[in-house]
Amino acid sequence: MSFSILLAILFGICFPLSIILMKKKAEAKRLPPGPRKLPIIGNIHQISQPLHQSLRRLSNKHGPLMHLQLGSVPTLVVSSAAMAKEVLKTHDLIFANRPSLYASRKSSYNYTDVVLAPYGSYWREVRKIAVIELLSAKRVESFKSIREEEVAHMIKTVSNSSLESNPINVTKLIFMVVNNVVIRVTFSKKGNHGEEKRKSGTREFGDIINESLDLISVGNIAELFPWMGWYNKLNGVEAGLEKNFRDLDSFYDMVIQEHRERSGGSEHEDLVDVLLRVQDDPNQEIRLTNANIKGVLNDMFLAGTDTSSVTLIWAMTELIRRPSAMRKAQEEVRGVVKESGSLQVNESHLPELAYLKMVIKMVIKEVLRLHPPVPLLVPHEATERCSIAGYDIPAKTRVLVNAMSIGMDSEYWENPEEFKPERFLNTDIDFRGQHFELLPFGAGRRGCPGINFAGVILELVLANLLHTFDWNLPDGARAEDIDMEESSGIAIHKKTPLYLVASTPSTAI
Repeated sequence: MSFSILLAILFGICFPLSIILMKKKAEAKRLPPGPRKLPIIGNIHQISQPLHQSLRRLSNKHGPLMHLQLGSVPTLVVSSAAMAKEVLKTHDLIFANRPSLYASRKSSYNYTDVVLAPYGSYWREVRKIAVIELLSAKRVESFKSIREEEVAHMIKTVSNSSLESNPINVTKLIFMVVNNVVIRVTFSKKGNHGEEKRKSGTREFGDIINESLDLISVGNIAELFPWMGWYNKLNGVEAGLEKNFRDLDSFYDMVIQEHRERSGGSEHEDLVDVLLRVQDDPNQEIRLTNANIKGVLNDMFLAGTDTSSVTLIWAMTELIRRPSAMRKAQEEVRGVVKESGSLQVNESHLPELAYLKMVIKMVIKEVLRLHPPVPLLVPHEATERCSIAGYDIPAKTRVLVNAMSIGMDSEYWENPEEFKPERFLNTDIDFRGQHFELLPFGAGRRGCPGINFAGVILELVLANLLHTFDWNLPDGARAEDIDMEESSGIAIHKKTPLYLVASTPSTAI
């Protein structure tokens, strides 16, 4: 039975009862404006995929603070910098909680990871461990050689293809380099080009992670009607989640066991080593269980790989659509690196060559403004009733901050539809959660703790792609014909792969 048919049956059965209940429950609340809702389903019939685009259209009509009733879940949609600041700064503590999302319960190990853990003492401690032990500037710096090795391998791969002018699947290339970096810093194992592929049983780890992302991204009725979780037993959703979790859990068990057996035998700590060391530390406020460790590891892959890859793919897409912007960025990157006498951009260049770093960061900021990797930030939930802009926000309201809508707001951005990296030339606007007009990684207590980790990957990979190669569309393709359609899901991918032809620059680098 399809989701739409089930909703229709529910509507028909419950409509009379809901009218009575709605009248009885009417309170003297001044909720934010929003579209008229139907009994039972609320506003479900008024939204579509991609969800962030659909919510943006509704917010343009009803305002930057919009109330929706999605099934039985009261929902607040935030679509402006001013309202985001109210939620993520002024009332940050009230909205620091996460809702319990059905599809993520398994993969987050019953909400004991960093991203989805309920706000409280456990979350504070596990986030502190992540920030200090896993994602600090010092820890990120310790993995510099891994990033540079993987980028060198990427350059070699592109160089080989460029000899015959074969179109390169840039989408696949970028995902490969980011995934390999994350795998190596986490497990100390080679990725796609290594001697040993990482498997759980007969399945490769990458396939399991991709399946997990797909399962989390697909909407299911229990997210909107929590009391209908039983329906997922009938339609196969729960079985799919359970199988994926078993494969994932088995893989992590294998990794943890391998690291336990080699304890003390490795010169450099990877992230699993760090977590096991923390687990054995009697001075920690909490003692991590293996399940806790697995939840944190899953955050690294579900959040780290996808978001960085998506950003880089959109960066190359926007640049190839605007040849003048591509040439300008390449000229500036090459000019600065040439003065250093290097043939490749290394991480040591970025802090030393301030202008190079500024050029790359301008491009990245503009891409994150137009294409935030997770345009609807991870949902928040109100722990108590509060008031924003004169409107009542009931406790247990789910909050969706539309980062894409904020980045496209003409109140803050001139010609917001235009890709224009130089708009950041004379401004200190950054994406670290202090400037609410640019919120790709959130802000406040629940802001993304992995910005340092993602930032160096984004800068290093993009700088080398621009520095080392000229990029063109395959023969017969035109920039204006590039498919810009977005996929549906949590992280918003370019729906079709990006194919480009690489060549060695005609002028000496």
